[in-house]
Amino acid sequence: MIGGRTRLAGVIGWPVAQSRSPRLHNHWLARHGIDGAYLPLPVRPGDLASAVAGLRASGFAGANVTVPHKETAAALCDTLDDAARASGAVNTLVFTAEGIHGADTDGAGFMANLAAHGVQAGPALLLGAGGAARAIAGALLGTGVPVAVANRTPDRASALQAALPGVRVVGWPPRDLAGYALLVNTTSLGMAGQPPLALELGNAPAGLVVADIVYVPLTTPLLARAAERGLRTVPGLGMLLHQAVPGFATWFGVMPQVDRETHDLVAADIPAR
Repeated sequence: MIGGRTRLAGVIGWPVAQSRSPRLHNHWLARHGIDGAYLPLPVRPGDLASAVAGLRASGFAGANVTVPHKETAAALCDTLDDAARASGAVNTLVFTAEGIHGADTDGAGFMANLAAHGVQAGPALLLGAGGAARAIAGALLGTGVPVAVANRTPDRASALQAALPGVRVVGWPPRDLAGYALLVNTTSLGMAGQPPLALELGNAPAGLVVADIVYVPLTTPLLARAAERGLRTVPGLGMLLHQAVPGFATWFGVMPQVDRETHDLVAADIPAR
């Protein structure tokens, strides 16, 4: 039950009903016996600034930010962590007496998901050039991994390259996968309700690892095709789980664990294919 001392956080998006973050955070709150609640917060494009100000004034500890607000949210912050400055996007807001702090935990969440699957990143090709791509590219570059980006809109790819000069831009769709150890879909293609990602894997090297940040369905068409070719795959749900850890720890004061119970609970109502 929510009371006067309940610590509040939530996820801001439009739409936001599909987000599994409330299920995840409320599971951790119950596990640790914390007097807290994590709420879905539907906010229309154009209303983000007033919504964030209202949440902070209402005593919320902070909020996650999802599409389409990640880049707009960065401009509302008084301070940014290094990842958010590099990506130009924010997925975690922390409200303090001094102001609003913004963090981008997507890159760290992606890297933690790779590690959880026993994958050591090598030369990577990212599909897409949005906020998630920037975060993942920054995290990979930070570990010395060469990164190339392909995007349907060349201007977006060029903007990412300008923000992260170590990135190489290649044409869309990428036709030559030789030389890459990691292929990452950072677009919404393949998500339930969206068209599938049309990418040929015929010339994929045998050691290529294929990762997808889409987690609805759990096995996207891209991952299914990769598995059929005998390629190693990394589903996207783990990134959602791992990127949530720093925000929860900051808002609620406990470092949660990403374990099998947590994974299975969040995955329970997500279609497999």
